Amino acid sequence: MIGLWANGYRTSTSQPGHHQTALQVLPKTLGLERDVVIVLDALRKQRNLNDYEGDPISDSAVTECCKQAAFLLDHTQTWLRRNRPELLASKAQP
Repeated sequence: MIGLWANGYRTSTSQPGHHQTALQVLPKTLGLERDVVIVLDALRKQRNLNDYEGDPISDSAVTECCKQAAFLLDHTQTWLRRNRPELLASKAQP
């Protein structure tokens, strides 16, 4: 979602599919490699199966999800520093 927002786009979070949309556009919004998006989308599908069907998630999938989340956070922070540093500026409260 940050990738979309930082580029001036919004998704309707009340509509189905907004997570999938946010993932699919990561190559355009944050310059993420398509191979990484494929892995993230597979993990999203597993989460959906767990949430909506009750399918269990393997320990290896959880480990991979944590690894990918850390990578995506780092990539996003780097992209923001390079492309939209004003979004990282903290606002001091009086």
